Order: sequence, then structure tokens, then C-alpha cells
Amino acid sequence: MSAGARHLTVIGEFKPFGLIAEALDGKPSENVTDSYHYFLFDPELTKQREEDDEFEGSGTYSDRGDHELFIRGNRIIWTIGSRVHKRFTSASPIIMACWCRMGDKSEALLCVLHTDCLTTCNISGDTVSVPLSRPVISIWPLPSGLLLQVAEANSTCGPFSSSSPSLISRDMLRVKRDIKGYSPQNLFGFTSQFDITTKDGSSSSHLILRDPLAEPESTYIEERGKLCLLKEFDEKTIWTGERIPLMASYNKGKMQHSLWVAELGNSIVEVNNSKLSDMVPAEVFPKQLSFRRIWQGKGAQTAASKVFLATDDDAVPIVCFLLQDQKKLLSVRLQTVDLNNEILFDIKPDMSWSIPGIAAVPVNATRPRVKVGLLPYLDIICLASDNTLLLYSGKQCLCRYMLPPNTKPLDAPTMSQDLKIVGLSNSVEGRFNVIVNNGQVLRCALRRSPSSSLTNDCITAMAEGLNSVFYNHFLVLLWGDTDVAYLAKNDVGIQSEWEAFCSTITKLCQESNTTTQMIPDLASNSSWEFLLNSKFHKNYPNYSFVKGICPEKSINQQGSNSFVSFEDHSQTHEKSSCPELLMETLDTLHAVYETLKLDSLRKRDLTLLVALLSNVAGFLGEESYLDHYIRDFPRLFKFETRRTACSRKTPPSLFRWLENCLRYGYNSVESCDLPPLISKEDSNVVSWARKIVSFYSLLCGAELLDKKLSNGVCCNVSSGSSSTNEQRAVLAMVGERFGLQQLDLLPAGVSLPLRHALDKCRESPPTDWPAAAYVLLGREDLALLCSAHSRKSKENEPHTNMNLISMSTPYMLHLHPVTIPSSTSDTNESEITKLEDTDSVDGSLNDGMEHIFNSSMQLRYGRDLRVNEVRRLLCSARPVAIQTPVNPTASDQDLQQAQLWQLAQRTTALPIGRGAFTLATTHTLLTEVNLDPNIRNIQELKSWPEFHNAVASGLRLAPIQGKMSRTWIIYNKPNEPNVTHAGLLLALGLHGHLRVLTITDIYQYYSQEHESTTVGLMLGLAASHRGTMHPAISKSFYVHIPARHPSSFPELELPTLLQSAALLSVGLLYEGSAHPQTMQVLLGEIGRRSGGDNVLEREGYAVSAGFSLGLVALGRGEDTLGFMDKFVDRLFQYIGGKDCHNDKSHLLTPSMDEHGRGVGQVMDGNPINVDVTAPGAIIALALMYLKTESDVMVSRLSIPRTHFDLQYVRPDFIMLRVIARNLILWSRVHPSEDWIQSQIPEIVQSGVKGLSDEMSDVDGMDAEVFVQAYVNIVAGACISLGLTYAGTRDGHAQELLYKYAIYFLNEIKPVSVSSCKSFPKGLLQYVDRGTLETCLHLIVLSLSVVMAGSGHLQTFKLLRFLRTRNSADGHVSYGTQLAVSLSLGFLFLGGGMHTFSTSNNSIAALLITLYPRLPTGPNDNRCHLQAFRHLYVLATEARWVQTVDVDTGLPVYAPLEVTVKETEHFAETSFCEVTPCILPERAILKTVRVCGPRYWPQVIELNPEEKPWWNAGDKDDPFNSGILYIKRKVGACSYVDDPIGCQSLLSRAMHKVFGLTSLRTCILSTDDDSVPATVHQLVSTFSSDPSLNAFAQLCCDLSWDSRSEADFQEFCLQVLFECVSKDRPALLQVYLSLYTTVGSLADQLTSGVPILGDTLFVPSFKLALAYNEAVLKGRLATSRGSIIQSAFLGSLEKCMDDLLSYSASLTDDLPNYLNSGIWPEEGQEGDSSTVLAWYLHWYGVPAPSIVKRVMEKLRPLRLGGTSSCSVPLLHLLFPRTHIQAVADIDKFCFS
Repeated sequence: MSAGARHLTVIGEFKPFGLIAEALDGKPSENVTDSYHYFLFDPELTKQREEDDEFEGSGTYSDRGDHELFIRGNRIIWTIGSRVHKRFTSASPIIMACWCRMGDKSEALLCVLHTDCLTTCNISGDTVSVPLSRPVISIWPLPSGLLLQVAEANSTCGPFSSSSPSLISRDMLRVKRDIKGYSPQNLFGFTSQFDITTKDGSSSSHLILRDPLAEPESTYIEERGKLCLLKEFDEKTIWTGERIPLMASYNKGKMQHSLWVAELGNSIVEVNNSKLSDMVPAEVFPKQLSFRRIWQGKGAQTAASKVFLATDDDAVPIVCFLLQDQKKLLSVRLQTVDLNNEILFDIKPDMSWSIPGIAAVPVNATRPRVKVGLLPYLDIICLASDNTLLLYSGKQCLCRYMLPPNTKPLDAPTMSQDLKIVGLSNSVEGRFNVIVNNGQVLRCALRRSPSSSLTNDCITAMAEGLNSVFYNHFLVLLWGDTDVAYLAKNDVGIQSEWEAFCSTITKLCQESNTTTQMIPDLASNSSWEFLLNSKFHKNYPNYSFVKGICPEKSINQQGSNSFVSFEDHSQTHEKSSCPELLMETLDTLHAVYETLKLDSLRKRDLTLLVALLSNVAGFLGEESYLDHYIRDFPRLFKFETRRTACSRKTPPSLFRWLENCLRYGYNSVESCDLPPLISKEDSNVVSWARKIVSFYSLLCGAELLDKKLSNGVCCNVSSGSSSTNEQRAVLAMVGERFGLQQLDLLPAGVSLPLRHALDKCRESPPTDWPAAAYVLLGREDLALLCSAHSRKSKENEPHTNMNLISMSTPYMLHLHPVTIPSSTSDTNESEITKLEDTDSVDGSLNDGMEHIFNSSMQLRYGRDLRVNEVRRLLCSARPVAIQTPVNPTASDQDLQQAQLWQLAQRTTALPIGRGAFTLATTHTLLTEVNLDPNIRNIQELKSWPEFHNAVASGLRLAPIQGKMSRTWIIYNKPNEPNVTHAGLLLALGLHGHLRVLTITDIYQYYSQEHESTTVGLMLGLAASHRGTMHPAISKSFYVHIPARHPSSFPELELPTLLQSAALLSVGLLYEGSAHPQTMQVLLGEIGRRSGGDNVLEREGYAVSAGFSLGLVALGRGEDTLGFMDKFVDRLFQYIGGKDCHNDKSHLLTPSMDEHGRGVGQVMDGNPINVDVTAPGAIIALALMYLKTESDVMVSRLSIPRTHFDLQYVRPDFIMLRVIARNLILWSRVHPSEDWIQSQIPEIVQSGVKGLSDEMSDVDGMDAEVFVQAYVNIVAGACISLGLTYAGTRDGHAQELLYKYAIYFLNEIKPVSVSSCKSFPKGLLQYVDRGTLETCLHLIVLSLSVVMAGSGHLQTFKLLRFLRTRNSADGHVSYGTQLAVSLSLGFLFLGGGMHTFSTSNNSIAALLITLYPRLPTGPNDNRCHLQAFRHLYVLATEARWVQTVDVDTGLPVYAPLEVTVKETEHFAETSFCEVTPCILPERAILKTVRVCGPRYWPQVIELNPEEKPWWNAGDKDDPFNSGILYIKRKVGACSYVDDPIGCQSLLSRAMHKVFGLTSLRTCILSTDDDSVPATVHQLVSTFSSDPSLNAFAQLCCDLSWDSRSEADFQEFCLQVLFECVSKDRPALLQVYLSLYTTVGSLADQLTSGVPILGDTLFVPSFKLALAYNEAVLKGRLATSRGSIIQSAFLGSLEKCMDDLLSYSASLTDDLPNYLNSGIWPEEGQEGDSSTVLAWYLHWYGVPAPSIVKRVMEKLRPLRLGGTSSCSVPLLHLLFPRTHIQAVADIDKFCFS
């Protein structure tokens, strides 16, 4: 093989994989053409911008397959390697396709050009079609958008009309697409007033598309400082830059190539817009894209066949033009200027060069990890005319490449045939296609990065650190030498690669011998060199501030400044200076060496590198460097003294810089201890050291300005607030993606300050940190909460999980999101069977509640069986057994019949309560649901009961995140309408799912003319579109109100039931809007005479109208309309108030001519029928003035206070008045008996008290009036209490309501011995039993509303008793059974996970549900539609929260401290809850804090506001849909395993272990017996950390005793206890590392057997001591002291001092070293060189050259008798050297 030749690596024969994919797809369509084209691209092109880069050691994208885009006809196939990734098929043929990033969008878009439109498609598959009004021939990507090359008007392209139908489709597309948060910058334009064409009417030749949803814009050209429209149709674009704004074009007429730079500016177009620019600021104008020509080259007959970016040999970007007609590659150098953070491009004249070639491609070969700004460093592979393949770095030819000799063509004949390379194409990084002369295409690769990580690091460091001239000289030696095996062969080992690199450095040293004579000549040309070599400069330190004394700092500065870079002379001397090159090489590789010292796993690389560096330092005579390396590895060198010119340059030392930073602060450290390469931007090879330096700097108080520290070191800091240095350091670790895995790689001492920062921030980190920061702190609970929020805000976020994994350690990867079965059944069948009640006939009975038992329910109620009892009480799917006598008589049969009827009524009332009990308890995917709510009840009474049962079954389905599919709802539609589907529609509507139905679907339901279906659909639609005033939905409701039909409308006979439902639906649809016309309509409907045949349903119709009117003006009675007074007067007339105005001209009557025909009002011609209109009017007033505190309304809505008024007003209307008054005076409702008594007028109180007085003169009729008023007033006050304190679980309200419920129960039939003596007795004598029963059950219903979702045991016992009563115990009816059933459901609302809100909307929905007119039978809808009883769903909130252990993924108990804000009734209050629990309302909730000693604290700060609770899936939900992740502290058990904390006394248990002679097992004493336990069992009980458990398991190993000493075993157990008890598992590694290393030092000194070959542990140990000192002196803030025991570090320090004082060899070796720099030879007593190195490191002794210079200054002072002891002066000169070493220097140097 000829000199300088290399073999290509042939990956294999290349064939577009799109062809293979097409063959696998089958026969293509007939219209597919034979022609196709494809291109390969870098996967980085489609990578999202915000994705973080991988770690340095994780590999590059070259490890993945090439990405290919294959285009044929109307299809595009995107493949990765040999796998099809995505396919794209369009309706029209594809002309061209490319990737482009538009503006600030994070993802790349695939832009596809068609004949008449442009399609953009993102990676997720969303497409947008952009119509083209003019023909476009090509598209090109730019950083600011997509450039479109427009064809000339007279071109052969098809004509484009401005009225093309594609424009219409574009508009339709915009309407259909729901783009969230879209606000393109160019929406503000002036094209309507100012045309963008020039005066002659011509248009732009290039368009720019800056956003896929915007119109293409014209581009401009900058000429003479002005912008003119770009209309250069002859300038055909041949290339654009994807990352830099450059465009190359060719003008055939002028035969010239041009290079343009694209610029975005605010300049206004060159039209007469001066008036406009005066009125409108320049910032408002949209930015225009303009092109500026920066280069043009003439003489080319044809356009360049290829244009690409590459990098010159001095790291300057170049644009290469392959001119095949001239057979050369022309390269144009780019000049970049950074002006105001904007990079400007330009080209100087004569800044181009060319090389011969017929084909060329860019490759990433010589600097694979180096970047030039945003661009990678690209070399050039060029094919010369003689078919030789050459590798260029810029214009420097490095070597020649050829195909391997074993490469054979596919159709190889019998005789050998030589293959010649004839072309190159499709390069990606270091891979490209080689076209040979037989037509075969081979995929080949250059060997870029060495397999040896050390070799790779060193080459990259030289690429980053050396002068470009020096590095090019190094490249010539490296690539031009055939002996460099790793570049010539592919199967070489790591050792061969390193030897090849070392041989190249050796050649540099050999060349240096031939160029040493050039240095004096060079120095003579430099005035600066002349000054440095002058006699004055050498004597200048003698004239310092103290005569004859030079401080150490000035000495160090002399050393560091004596070296002058050769960079200034590189341009004047063609031949580089090898000594200068070697010196820069030494500095650069020394930076790698210092970086490797911070990685514990690269000790072997250090030993290889230090041998090379010592040779280079010895050759250059850099004794300080050589001494630095010998101190680290004293046993690797043969200590031959080479006396050369002494260098005063002190080698940088990262350990010394880190130690000084901790001891003296950031501002006191010297920057000369940092290698210069660390401060260089974009330096990749020393990024490990750069990160550590930046972390220490921030920890010690450095300020970060524009991502840079004051010492020039760059640092990326993650987003988040920070108030302390520790927090800033942690955010920097996150920003640099420095996780726990990387922290474990650091030496023990180096990691301690960083672990201290993590420990300091762990307890209460800021709440706005990213999830990766919490993982780094060990707070996975906060991380999961944060990542849950980010998943809601970003649907597709794969890099977030990767970021979390990178922050964690490999053995902690189980700490990632766990699916919590919070609402689905997670118990097996046997457990379900055990939980069922004993009355169950079949354990697997499907009763609609079988899913209610889950882990959360079991955690909340434990062994309590109340949930089982609720399930039994609400089950209607099981036959009810009735006991009958053996020989029944006629009376027995009648009794059984009555009992059967009672049970039938009770059973038919159960579904309403069961719906509340199972509300939103089933979470399932839409594909898994096939809901069949048809659980049959009693067949004879199945109409409305089946409706309720279907509603209950539908309410089980929880609101799904997102929209329910319309197809799913239609799929469940039966062929024949039935009440079951009607109930299901209502349930889906209450959950908000009917929004997906179209108007066509709605009217198809209406056309079935099924009463129940129409009712359910209207109410469901109104609930789904609540408050939206949807016009189409509103019209569909008004169709069912005949009174509102126009006169021309055909007469419809609609049941009053439908009309009532339609009225309330209108109210829900217009809720809170105060729509005037709707309010007028509803006001008229309250008093309208019923148009149907059933006159008895008039009250229900009026009540529905009243509810609807109240909903429309909900809470807006005082701020709605100017004529509200007239509304109120009309309502009081309906109520029958005496103070109403009688002037009929003031009454508001809707226009009958417009809205109806002959609809009679109840009041027309006759007095008002108050019995019909009063309930609706009272309810309307109550809702209109809800919470307004209007005393005027309350005074007019008075409670009767005279005998006449009591007889004038119906008692049940008095109850409604009491409710209405209290809803208006919301804040004055108080849960006390005195408040209820204040609601009762004096005449009623005195009348009721007189009942028990035998001397009272109250007659029977008056007594009945008083008692009727009394019970209704009390019941109304209790209902008011229930509504006011709904869902609050207020203790006072519960006690009061329970007290009144027992009182009424005792009045019906005495059941309780303890009754309230203050209440009147004997009510049953004056009032019917049904009234008392109704009041009792209304009070109980109110009680359950207050305790909703709590499962309160006392209330539950009362409800169970009421359910078991029969007719003999009370007046049992369907209405009372319905109240009991609904109360049971409310008490366990949603399985205990839901409760009620007290917002205006919720109170209105609850009032409709609790309307105090109970039905008499299952089909009774006269006074109140039974479907309205389900509207309580609109008042529910899922304020339930459960805590989940982040380590186990299981729900656990945890104490929460809940703080509510101050209100007018109580001050700011904090109370404790135990999860699972229900939180207070959002309006008063201020803080939720996880408290208690067993879990890490967590605080959720809230801003109390009058808003509903968060829905499932809300982005800003701080409680993550009820799941709160918490993390248990090590050393504590969960409350399930250890309820009272007796097992969490870890210290007692562990000390019992320590006291035993056997470490493997111990006996834990308990109350009854003794149980053997092991250390591993104890640790696993209290900690889930894998490292602690693994170490504990090792301690229990049987071979543990034989392998280690007892002292070490005891130390291990003590360390284990320390780490477990203080929850610091990471310190286990630190403790063991420090202890074992110091022990090894002692063994090595005592036995003389060499154990440690290096001294790198000593600087690490000194860092640990410096950290401890910083904590003790307060330089590092701490709340719990040092994370490592100070006594432990102190004992190790004392041990180290004793070891060094014990060594006798130091007495002879130290003087020789200090005076002559001589190290002891090997073979002397013990390992004396290692002991000396320990001593020098431990005490910080300066280099011998520095000591020698200081001694020369001080010796005249000693000889002159000025001082007998030089220790004080030496301590001043060496302030950072230990005083013991200073004394030894004085002793040995002056003896």
C-alpha cells in the first residue's frame, strides 16, 4: 500500500430502502411512475430543539441507522436503517420534499411541494395544506422559514388562478383546525392598503413561508441601503443553509454563482409609506425577509452540481461549490461578526481557494466532537480526476483513501476486475455512498473516533485547545503516517490506538530537536521576548515591597506569565514551532489529565496519560509539571534527574482550586489553578471538570452573568427560583444534567460538598423546580407531581422521562411513575367475595356496585364494613325475601300484600341513591366500555325506576379526560327508544359528554317522539352546554314549549312533562346570563295556564319555570336589568304578597303576537291562583337574589306573623319562604339552636309553647295552624343549613341537624330515651303524620348534604334505621324511601371521593334536587319532575385526595395540615386530616402540607379564589386528580404497618444488633415471644434503597466473618445505622471509601507491602476536611450540620498525621527533595517515594523550584543574623502550606 493511503470501511452495498419497502407493501397503484428520488439525512435534523443533548459518554447519533426519505409519485417513505418509520401519501404527485424548521417552532416540518399547493406535515402526522396562487418550481429550507422559488409568468408551468378552489379549501381548513395558542407574528399586515408589487406590476421571484398557517410573503433585496422587491427570476436557487441564513444561486445568463445572506428586518417596503410609518411604530410592522449579496463568482458554464458547507483548517466555515465543468471544488470562506447577539455573515475579497476534484461530499472525520458555533466541524472527501479519493481538512490534504482489496463486484467474472471510484453522494456524518465504475453503490465509512476513550479525549482536546496551525500540523502527522494503525485498519485494539497517538507525540518531540535553533531567532523578532529576557526583568523582583522577599503569589504569577503563546507569530511563520506546539500540547493534555482525576472509573487511563505527559514535560524541561505527575504516581517513574532550564510555570491543579475554594471562598482562589481549556466555550472534552468547577463556584458564592462565571467558565442553570447558594448549585447540576449516577463517579471528597447542597435543599425545595431537580434531591414524590403537570401541558414529551432517568441512578430506576389503581377494582374475586354481605345469594352478582371496593376504599375504611352495608342497602338487583306463615290467613295475605307494596316502593327508590353512591367510580377506556344499564327492577313498576336505574349506571362512568366519542354514544343507541337509553343520555349529559352530538343527532332523537328519551336528552344537553346560550340547542328546547311557538307554527300536543323539562333546560343553558328576553319568557310561563289536559301538573310546570328564571338570573338580582323592580313586583303577585303594585300597566307581559297564540295567563280575568304560582315565584326570587344579602327582598318575602297571615299562607309555602330568605341572607345563617329559634315568629313560638300548658286558651284549630307553621319553619331552616354548609362536614351543623332529626323521629314514635326538653312535645296530636315524616326526611336529607362523602357513622346509623321502618313505625311512602336512598348516596357520594360545593351554580342544582315536595309514587311528576332529582351531579366536586408512597406505588395514610383562609365567621385556621380525605373548597383553601415525622414534608401553596374545583386532567391541578405522591423517610414504617409508631424505634432495634457477637442474626424481644431477625430484614423494613439493602445483605453473608476483622464489621454496621437513621444512603460509599483507604495507607506503612500505587486519595481526603471546616465555620449553610460526622473525619486526620510522623524515611528523603528535587529511588526501605508523595500532598508543600527560589532570598537574611527562625516569614510566603511542612522546610533547608 502506497504511503499515506487508507482503506475505506465498506458497510455494504447500498440500495434505497424505500424500494424494499415498496416491494414489501405489495403491488403499487397503476398511476405510480417509474422515476423516484431519495436523500439521506442526519437524524439531528428532525430532533426537537428543546430536547437535551445526551451525556458525553452515551454515544452519538452515528450509532443509529441512516434516515432516508424516499419519494415516488404521490408517496413518501421515511425509513430509519432497515425499518419503515412513517409513510405519507398525498392526492397529487409530489414535486419536491425537504425538512424545514419554521420560526421558533421546536419540531421540524416535512414540506412537500405539489403542483398547486404545499403541504406541511409534522412528526406527529398533523398536516396543513397551503394553496399556491403562483407556480412554484422548488422549495428550500432556511432558519426563518421555507423559501419558495417562483416560476416566471411565461413559464411552462400550468396557469394559476387567484380564484382557485384551493383557496376556498384553505379557508375551510383553518376553520376546522383547532390550533391552540397560535398567534403568528405576521398577522398584522398592510397589504390591503399598500400593494407589495413594484410600479411595473411585477411580483417577487422568491416567497418565504414563515408559518404553516400563514400566507407566503414576498422577499426583498437590499440595494444601496433600500429594500426592493426581489424579482430575479434568472437567479435559480441551488442551495440554502438549514442552520445559517445563506442561499446560493446561479444565473445562467451571466454565468455566475452568487451567495446571499438572508436577513429579517423591520424595514418598511420601498413604497410611499411615510405617512404610515409616522403614525405606526416600527415595531408593529411585520419583519420582512431580505437578501443581500455577499459574493459572486463568474466563469461557470453550468451551475454547480453540489453545494455544501464545510470547515477550513482554521475553523472558519466555508461554502463549497463543485464545478464539474472545471473539475474543481471552489471554497468560499465566510466571515462572521457577532453584533448585538446577531451573527452577520460576509466574505472578504480574495477569500476563496479551490482544489481539483470531480466529486466531493462533506464528512465529519478529524474533529467528530468539535462544533463551530451551531455547525459541526466538517471535512471534505474529494474524488480527484484520476479516481483517487482524498481527505481534506480545509485545503490541507491529509491522506488518500481506497477501497479494501477484498471488495468484489456483484457480477464479478472469472478474471479479476479492478473497481474504480467514479462518484460520491449522500454523506451523513462519517458515512457516504461510493459509486464504482460498474454501477454498484457501496455504503462506506471513515474511521472517525478511536475506540479508546482516552485516545478520543486527547485528540478532541487537541482539536479544541491547540492553535489551528498547530493542530493542522498534528493532523498531518497523525493521518499521513501509515504506521498509525487505528486509521488504517478497523480491527485494532484500544492499546494500539493509544500507542499510535503516543508515537505521533513522540514524532513531535523528534521534530523539535531540528527546530530548536529557530527559537532565538524568533525571540529576537519580538520586543516582548526581549524584555522578558532582559537583565532588568530578572532583577525586578528584588525591588519588591519588602527588600529581598518575593511573595508566593508573585512567584506563581511569574511562572504562569513567562510563557508566551506562539499564536501571534503563526501567521508570519509558515513553519510551526515544535517546542511551542509541544507546550500547547502539554497544557491541553494536562487539562484532560486533571479532568480524568475527577472520574473514579478512569484510573487506568490516568496511568497511561501520565506516562506520556511526564515524557513531554521532561523533554521540555518543565520540572514543575514533572514534579506534579510524580506526586500523583510516584511508583510509575524511574527518577532520573534531567537538569534543564527551569520553568517557572506552575501546572494547574483542579484539586488545589477546589480545596482553596472551600477554605477561602470563591473570590480568594487563583484562576491559574484552572486549565485554560475549561474556560473555553463549547469545550466538550473537559466538560466534566467544567461542571464540577461551576458547581463549586456557585456553592461558594460566585455570581453567574449570562451563563458565565467571573473566571470565564460557562454553566447552564435550569429554570427555577433560588435564594441560596445551595439551591443555585442544585439548579446548575440539573441544567448540566449532572445526576446521581455522575455524582457516584466523583472521588469521595469531591462529592461531599455537592451532596451537602442536595441534602440542604431536600427538605423544602422551591415549588417551581423541574422534575429532574426533585429526582436529584431524592424527592421522587415532588418529581412525579411535577411531571404529571408537565405531561398535561405537553402531550408528547419523551425527553422528559429520559431526563428523569438520567438524573437517577441505574439501581433506582424503579422510582418512576406507577399506575395507581385508585378508582378501578384492584382486588381479586376471592377478596370481593369476602367483602360482600351475608345476605348475598350469589357472590358474583352484578349489582352495579361490584367495582366500588378498591385499595383506596379499603385504606379509608379498613375493617369497617359500612361500605358493604351501603352496598347491601342500595342493591336492587337481588330478590327480596318475605317471611310468610305456614298457614296464612286472609289477614296475613293482606299484611303481606301491604308489605310487598312497601318493599316495592323502597326498591324502586334505590337507583337514585345508588347513582350518587357510585358516581364517577369507574375509570375505563372507551374501547373497553359496553355499558348495559338494564338491571331490571320490579317489572310492574319499571318506567321511571328503570330510568333512574339507567341514570345510576351511566353516572358510574367517570368524566374522561378529553371528549367522549360521538360514535360510541350513537353505537349504544337502541333500535327502539326505551327509558334505559333515556336515562343513559341524562347521565352522559350530566358528565358533559353530550357536547359531541351534532344537531342532526339531536333531532333524530327528537323525531322518535319518546317522552323519557326527550326528557333525558334535553336535560343532558342543557347540563353539557350549561351557561353557553348555544343558539341551536336553545331552539331545540323552545320547540317543546308550545307557548313560545309563533302563530304560524302547527299546533303540537306536547305533554306537560316535556314542557317542564324544556323550561328547566332553557334555564340551565342560559345560567347566569341574565338574558332579558329569556327572563321575560320564563316570567310569563310561571303564571301561564296549562295548555295540556292534565291540570294537576300545572304546579310542576310553574315550579320548572321558576327554577329556570332563577337560573338565568342566578345571583344577579341587584345588578341585572333596570326594570328588575317590575320583575320582582310580578313575582310577588305570583306569591300573593299584599304589598305588590296592582297597576297592571307595570306588569311585564311578553308579546303574545310574537311568541304565541291565545295562551292564557293564570291571572287574566281572575284572581291569581297562588297555590300554583307561589312555589315557582319564591324559588325564582331565592335564586335571583342568592347571597346578595338584600334586606329589601327579605322584608317583602316575610314569614307570617299574625293569625290571619298564618291562615292565609299555606304551611309548605312558609317553608319555601324560610329557605328563600336564608339563601338571600347567606352569611347570616349560623348552625345554632338560637338561630333556628330566631326564624320562628313570636306568635308561633308562644302558640307552640302553649300546647304543653294545660291552662292555655289555644283552641284546636289555632294549635294546628301553629304546629303546621312550626314544623315547616324548622324544616325550612334545616334545609337552609344543609345548603349553606353543603359538603363542609361542619360539626356544629351536623350536631344541630341530627338533634332535630331525632326530635322529629321521637315525635312520630318515641325511639330515643334522651330527647330535647326544650323542644315542644306532642306535635303529632295537631299535625298529620305525613307532614312530620316529610319534614323528618327533609332534615335527614339536609344532614347528608352537610356530611356528603364523609360516610359519617352516626348519620349512617340513623339512615339505616329509617330504612328499616315499616308502616307501623311511620308513614312510609315512595317519597320518604327516595329521601332515605338519596341520603345514603349523598353520605357516601362517589364512594366517598366526592362532595358538594357551595358556589351559586351548585346551590341552585342542590335546591332543585332537594325541592321539598316529595313524590307520592314512582311515577309522580305533578309537582316536581323526578328527573330533576339527578341534577345534584352538577353540584359535586372531586375534592378527595389520597397519598401514594412513591417507592412502593401503594396508597398510604399520611397526616395533612390543611389551612383555610380567614372569613367573616372565623380566623385563619389550620387543622389536621389523615388521607384519604376530602379537602375544603377552593374558595377558602390556602395551604396543604404533608406533615408528620414519617414522610418528607411537602407544601402546596394555593391562592383561594371563587372558582370550582379542578377537573380531572386540568393542567393547573396541584393535586394531580387526587393523587399526592409522598416519600417515606428511612427509619420509619408506614402507618398501615405501624399505626402507633412502636416499630419505628430504629435505634433500639439496631443497637440490639450491634451488641451481639454474631452479626448475622439477633433476637427482637416482643410482648409474647422472640423472633429471630437479621440486619438485612431490619434495614429492608425501614428503607427501600437498593444500595443499603444490598450492603445489609452482604453483612449477613456467612463468609463475612472470615473475610473481615471485627473492627471493620463493627464500623460497617455503625455506618449502616448512620445512613439508615439519617436517610443518607449515598454516604455509605463515602464512609467506606475514606475508612478503607486510610486503613490501606496504614497497612502499607506498617507492612511495607505496596498497596496503593498513586496518591490521588490524599487530595480527595483534604477536600473532605475542607468541606467539614467550611460547615463548622459557617461558610456553607446547614440546618442539620455536616452530612458526615466531624468526629469521623477528625479521627482520620489524626491517623494520617500519625502515619506521616511515624515514617522514618522522610528524614532523609525530604531534605534531598527540597534542596535538589531528587526523589528516592525504588528499592529503598519500604515504598519511600510513595510516602514522600503522601507527605507533599497532605501538607501542600510547594514545588522544589519555588522553595529553592524562596530559600535563595531568605538565606542572606539568616546569614546576616537578622533572624534565627524563618518559620513566620515562610508561613507568610506559603500561606496555604501546613505549618508542620513550613517547619520542616525551615529545618531541612537551613540546616
